[in-house]
Amino acid sequence: MYEDSVRDTVRQFMAERDWQQFHTPENLAKSVSIEAAELLECFQWGDADLDSAKDELADVLTYCMLLADKLGLDPDTIVLDKLEKTREKYPVDKARGRSVKYDQL
Repeated sequence: MYEDSVRDTVRQFMAERDWQQFHTPENLAKSVSIEAAELLECFQWGDADLDSAKDELADVLTYCMLLADKLGLDPDTIVLDKLEKTREKYPVDKARGRSVKYDQL
């Protein structure tokens, strides 16, 4: 779960640099995708560079937090709401140990 202190720290960091002016939902969504690609690159040729992966994962999470904040959404709430929807699509008795899409269960 995201603690308010992390969210507040990120907000303060951005405000000190006056970067929130660039944080449109579109720009933040693009940044999530770009950083996710950089995270994937850490695993491109086999063994991951864990330090690089950690940094890139932090970037992905930061941009996700900023996007949720910009849209007025609570990250914990939206994750838990989505998990509940997914729970309905993938009941344990049908999905356990399987990686098929819900419409193939």
